Order: sequence, then structure tokens, then C-alpha cells
Amino acid sequence: MTSTAIAPIDSAIVDVEDAMAVLFTRAGATWRDFAACVHPELQPAGYKILSALVHHGPTTSGALAELLFTDKSVMSRQVRWLQDNGLVESHADPDDGRVRILAATTDARIRVEQARSSNTEVFREQLRRWPREDLRRFAEMIGRLGA
Repeated sequence: MTSTAIAPIDSAIVDVEDAMAVLFTRAGATWRDFAACVHPELQPAGYKILSALVHHGPTTSGALAELLFTDKSVMSRQVRWLQDNGLVESHADPDDGRVRILAATTDARIRVEQARSSNTEVFREQLRRWPREDLRRFAEMIGRLGA
């Protein structure tokens, strides 16, 4: 291929990178807002952990770290904070007492759902304006990118 054949695709890739940078910045702001709705001192990383526990159910900190691509030391600090503030409970795994199972408390589940509900409706309203085929294509593209 010649350099002129590569240039348009490179330009398109830069456009995607720029759009994703804006999207990730907005997502970060959303995570901060969600975290503040749950607890004024909750960090976005802690909210992500708590949200994963609400969505996926009880699990180990190691499994959460893997799911969220989070360093175990960050996981440990955030889980400790969540426990100290009554948002996460820990109990021994019935199959292996050395392993701790983490679970969101009832209060945490309620707070996370409240934080999500207002933003979810705004997001869905935006997407409802898109043609169905665009939504399907967008979902497929995101899936390919995340694979």
C-alpha cells in the first residue's frame, strides 16, 4: 500500500480516538456524579466496584479486580472503604473459609439504583431518537471494539 492509501484510514482512526476521548471524559464525570449520589466521599473507583456488586451479585475481590481490570491494591483500599461505610458486607465462602465473598448491602443497592435511574432515562431518551438500525450497528461496533 502507498502512504496515500493509508492516510485516510489513519485520519478516521484519529477521529475515533478523539470521539472516544470525549466519551471517556464524559463517562468519568458521570461516574463521579454517580459516586457522589451514593456517598459524598465515595471515589469513582469505589462506585465501579459497588455497581459491579449490585449488577453481578456477590463475588470475591479477586474476581472483581479481574472483571474491572483493577489493581488488587486499589480493590483492597476501595473495598475496605465501602465496608467501613456500610455499603459492602463480607462473609466467608462456604466452600473455602479462607476466601471472602463481598456483597452490596441493601442500602447500597438502593442508592446505586437511585443514582442510575435518572441518568439512565436521560441516556435512553437520547438513544430513542436514533434509528433502530443505527443502535444495532453501534452495539455491534462497541462489541467488536471490546473483544
